[in-house]
Amino acid sequence: MAYDPVARHQLIVKNVVQKKVGGDLRKYYRFRRDRWYGGIITADCAGCGLTCKFCWVRGESILEGRAPGEFLSPGEAAERVLKLMKEHKVRQARISGGEPTLGRSHLFPFLNVFQHKGARFILETNGILIGEDETYAQELALYPFVHVRVSLKGCTEEDFARLTGADPRGFHLQLNALRHLKKAGVSAHPAVMVSFSSPEAVDRLYSSIWKIDPIMHSRVEEEQVILYPHVEERLRRAGLSYHSGQVPEKKKGKDSREEEPEG
Repeated sequence: MAYDPVARHQLIVKNVVQKKVGGDLRKYYRFRRDRWYGGIITADCAGCGLTCKFCWVRGESILEGRAPGEFLSPGEAAERVLKLMKEHKVRQARISGGEPTLGRSHLFPFLNVFQHKGARFILETNGILIGEDETYAQELALYPFVHVRVSLKGCTEEDFARLTGADPRGFHLQLNALRHLKKAGVSAHPAVMVSFSSPEAVDRLYSSIWKIDPIMHSRVEEEQVILYPHVEERLRRAGLSYHSGQVPEKKKGKDSREEEPEG
């Protein structure tokens, strides 16, 4: 049975966020350097409100927030990122692994630490909570060093429901996130999972994005499913076929995203 994606995000929050005055604690399970974006430091957080069948995170317990991890304050998490940025001489950072918009009262104090640091922060999100609440985008606009990458789960309502198991109306929350970010003046672009969609569906989505913002339309990032063994097995169990996929590169070491996540 399809689930309400907003309600599930709110449910997962209980597993990965602990309330605290001055900034909520958030569960993280890893900090690392990645090659993406030309070099970036990643804080991997636990918990996501979607159950994407192509997700590269190996452990469902990580996505549900049940896996081991550390609850860190915004300052503690940010300082770990800044330390790695200094060690690796990298000026970009992000939160990945799970959904970074879970725990709004953690994320914004976390971003406050990066003010005036000369850093670029990339917020990778499924956009559900930003699409559900316009004030989320308005608050993000206070951080000009933040760029938002909205990961669209397929190209249609049907694709979204098939890939996530969620109510198909959640697809429009993702498009609303783009609208809200555009309206608030936040730097953003859409990343679209196209491996499971027909060319006609891809074309229709591009048309919808152009109507939201021609600049976003010119910056669409097309994603291919990464065919890790555990992802292929997950797709097999779900009975999902794909039109195209990306074979993962060989492991580069402990700080590489190509190393399969723990869990």
